[in-house]
Amino acid sequence: MRVVVVTRTLEFVMEVGLQEPVLEIKMKIEQFLGVPVASQTLSVSGWELMDGLDMEDYPIVTEGTKIDLTFKSMIILPPLNHCSKIQILVKFSSRQFNIEVDTTETVRSLKEKIHIIDGTPIKRMSLFYCGIELQEDYRNLTEYGIHEFSEIIVFVKAINRLRDEPPSKRLSLVVQTSSSLLNAASIPVELKDSCTVNDLRQLLLSKKILPIDDYLFIHKQRIMRDNCSLRWHGVENGDPLYVFKGTISRNGY
Repeated sequence: MRVVVVTRTLEFVMEVGLQEPVLEIKMKIEQFLGVPVASQTLSVSGWELMDGLDMEDYPIVTEGTKIDLTFKSMIILPPLNHCSKIQILVKFSSRQFNIEVDTTETVRSLKEKIHIIDGTPIKRMSLFYCGIELQEDYRNLTEYGIHEFSEIIVFVKAINRLRDEPPSKRLSLVVQTSSSLLNAASIPVELKDSCTVNDLRQLLLSKKILPIDDYLFIHKQRIMRDNCSLRWHGVENGDPLYVFKGTISRNGY
């Protein structure tokens, strides 16, 4: 049967079996959204679904039932040696390098270090982590969740777009469906990295590879934005993209 999993900002359809344990459902959610099982709480009408039980133990869950998904905040303790130095990867569209920073540093100081190493003017930098722009220069890196080996994407604001914008490159990708959609099919596609997620969606719909419906695309456990390019999302040649039915609710934004 199909149920609708609802978070504060997202709804998506999931296929579950009557004898499927609650724990296995949480594992599926972890695979799609990247949220650890231990951080998840599933409930229906205020009743929590316990890990040790199956769906058939909850007669209230039927076809089309909405299951609420909430996240417990997890406290991460600092290491015993209190070392605050971390290595992060700074990625431009055509180059990348490792840099050591202190977790107490601000976004502004990170931009200054990138400027010293690479020479890119600070005023032309836009930094992104996991699809989120680091807009506030005064905030510490840890406030954005940046940790050891995090990847920071740098976009350079173009003065002359034709001169500064890197040429588009063609990507060979695999779109992976869920078990409830086309029986977990792997769909090879080719398109330019300048194409948006919406372009990808329209390609799959126009070729009738996917049936007409609402879909979400996921890259490296992050929900992709329709109007942003594959390059903006950091998609590389050969990367898998996951697709499943659902829409993003804008109420939480």
